[in-house]
Amino acid sequence: MSNNIKKLVVPILALWFITAGGFKLAIAGLPASVNGESLPTLAPMLEQVTPSVVNIATSGTVIQQSPLFNDPFFRRFFDLPQQPRERKRTGLGSGVILDAKEGYIVTNNHVIEKADDIVVTLSDGRKFDATVVGRDPGADVAIIQVEAKNLTAIQVADSNQLRVGDFVVAIGNPFGLGQTVTSGIVSALGRSGLGLESYEDFIQTDASINPGNSGGALVNLRGELVGINTAIVGPSGGSVGIGFAIPVNMAQQIIAQLIEHGEVKRGRLGFTAQDLTPELAEAFDIDRRKGVVVARVEEDSAAEKAGMRAGDVIVAVDGDAVEDSADVRNVIGLLRVGTKIEIDIIRNGKAKRLVAKIAERKSKTIAGKKLSKKLAGAELTLTDIDQRNGKVTPVIMISKLQPGSAAASSGLRAGDIILSVNKRPVTTFKEMETAIEVESRGLLMNIQRGNRGLFILIR
Repeated sequence: MSNNIKKLVVPILALWFITAGGFKLAIAGLPASVNGESLPTLAPMLEQVTPSVVNIATSGTVIQQSPLFNDPFFRRFFDLPQQPRERKRTGLGSGVILDAKEGYIVTNNHVIEKADDIVVTLSDGRKFDATVVGRDPGADVAIIQVEAKNLTAIQVADSNQLRVGDFVVAIGNPFGLGQTVTSGIVSALGRSGLGLESYEDFIQTDASINPGNSGGALVNLRGELVGINTAIVGPSGGSVGIGFAIPVNMAQQIIAQLIEHGEVKRGRLGFTAQDLTPELAEAFDIDRRKGVVVARVEEDSAAEKAGMRAGDVIVAVDGDAVEDSADVRNVIGLLRVGTKIEIDIIRNGKAKRLVAKIAERKSKTIAGKKLSKKLAGAELTLTDIDQRNGKVTPVIMISKLQPGSAAASSGLRAGDIILSVNKRPVTTFKEMETAIEVESRGLLMNIQRGNRGLFILIR
């Protein structure tokens, strides 16, 4: 038996005998070594890594507004306050120091989103106010910065080298208890379609991840960062052995843009796709089980200029094999506008390589009053949004709203997505203009606000 196997097997057997009643030996009385071999421990690795993981505390102001606030009659009758009430909101999370010199710390966007104040606590107890450098809600990654000396940056691994079964350690601040370490293995790789984020390629692990661990480090046994702890699946809000982390390779592509631009400028190629199924593979006479079928190519898009056609089967992007449409979407969504990529396809049974250039997403803005006086004070933008089902959808969004304007008084908010007007679906300004002309007495608007849907009647 090799020394490495001995180090693992001996203590496991010892623990089995203890729990089985073979020995009446308290765990606290275990020897430091067995047959001259030291018991395995992660302590030396953690002593090097834990200074790179920080606790994050946030606070912000939440506006509490009655749904009747915008109705003057109800406001007077029920003596509702003229101004919305405010309350303090606090949150806890974790972060990882990536650059000791510049003080850059990576965390999850949901940890610092809507925070007015961010306080970072180091493992040595020092506390610093942090500022937001940039954040990306689509992938749930954010960069904050502190001005501090003697920081310790974490070493970063190549998360593409991870395998299912590799041992990993999660470090963070669960339930605000302070720095905590849990261990487990990589349970699965490339998890997507969970509906947690717009861009998903998660590492799944059974290392305990709980609320407050978000933004913390998932490291290998060498103490190298392989992922950013992000989410859990648990009916009670606690860990049940299913946790998810953003691969560090994916995070680094986002981080570079956040530091340079403060945001991620995502591009597009202009095609829609679906996963290759056995039935489609048979229909296209392709001897493959995984890939992506191009269903539609937009006119005058980057995909069309590259020579892509409906019916093409994408099998690799930049030399990396793709299994489904989520893979293609993640690759394209993380590349900068102007980047050239190579796309390997199969067309009519023959392999072909296309070269495409990531194009900027198109957006067009119009003043609301040009469509209707009832929308005065609103700025409407026609743009694309990433749905969590992997599709890119054109929508009309209220991008700006002037306080006290007609549009603001009607109950609309910046960020609202207009789904329909007067019971007619709208995805273009022309469609919206036509829908407004249908009914002159008012506008019945179906709005998507975050994860909620609601109707607003503007008379």
